[in-house]
Amino acid sequence: MRIVQLANFYSPISGGLRTVVDTLGRGYAALGHERVLVVPGTRAARRRTETGLVITVPGVPVGGGYRVMPRSSAVLRLLDALAVRRMSVEVSDKTTLLAAGAWARARGVGTVLFSHERLDRWIAARMPRLWGAGGALLAPAVRGWNKGIASRFDTVVVTSGYAEREFAGIEVALRRVPLGVDLATFRPGPRAATTGPARLVYAGRLSPEKNPAAVVGAVRELVAAGTPVRLDVYGDGPERAPLTRQAADLPVTFHGHVGDRHALAAALSRADVAFAPSVAETFGLSILEAMACGTPVVTSVTGGAPELLAPGAGVAVEATAAGLAGGVREILSWPAPARRAAARARAEQFPWSATISAMVDLHLSRGEER
Repeated sequence: MRIVQLANFYSPISGGLRTVVDTLGRGYAALGHERVLVVPGTRAARRRTETGLVITVPGVPVGGGYRVMPRSSAVLRLLDALAVRRMSVEVSDKTTLLAAGAWARARGVGTVLFSHERLDRWIAARMPRLWGAGGALLAPAVRGWNKGIASRFDTVVVTSGYAEREFAGIEVALRRVPLGVDLATFRPGPRAATTGPARLVYAGRLSPEKNPAAVVGAVRELVAAGTPVRLDVYGDGPERAPLTRQAADLPVTFHGHVGDRHALAAALSRADVAFAPSVAETFGLSILEAMACGTPVVTSVTGGAPELLAPGAGVAVEATAAGLAGGVREILSWPAPARRAAARARAEQFPWSATISAMVDLHLSRGEER
């Protein structure tokens, strides 16, 4: 089967979305399917890779190093050229690529929309003043948008119960497919015994919706309370400059974006506690990656992140400076060997092979139904 993946907001600095799209694509190719990836870029291009054809469509910058394909007509013409008898389209976008659903339905092609984010929580996190002032008016608009999405695609894939609730009461074919983690790359590494400060880590985009300011605030709370800690930050984004100023007098080191997954895994494995403070994550790949390295996680009590935790593998708290600091203290009170073993054991329940298998079954079933 030819599986065409369409993805906006896909770039060299993309985090979770790019990881998901690429990992699924490699899995499709490894199982003998023809994978085609269509993403936005600075200019039109085509290149063959070991996992299939990658097509770049000129995109419009939307900030933060991201681009979107603005004209659905160009994408639809491309789909016409790619069309074959056994084909399925997988869309990772809720904005300009929705027309692909109607195109596929008119031609008897199966479709899957991968819902990476909840629109209501995304708006609230990125534009809190707008949502706070007009949430009562925006919520029905978001619900209407989701109804439109549901009507365009054969199946909407969500990754958690939290993500699923966005479509509550809407007539839609939902399938919950948890994401996975690369257990071979992200694994516990050698650790030197130390009696120094507790090692904390944050790995993620430095943007408001990820809530990194609360992490720096938690370090300040811990230091003020006499808890010796140091924080390593891996990632970049629009909040880097203000965060650097906020942390100027604290034991915090900013390492920037780390593209080498093995280097990131080694950094995570050296830490005692990892932060995942976003209040609106539908899943939390960074949580799985930290736990796979044997590092327990402090995460937000809201969103889909708490669904990933297990006893001894981390805690879900209010995602404020005080809440996160309290979570760190709780984890550090647990015996280190037990908490590290619990974190790894929980991550092992989420192999990527299970995600890929579920998605392939879904694509094949939609193709057979047509």
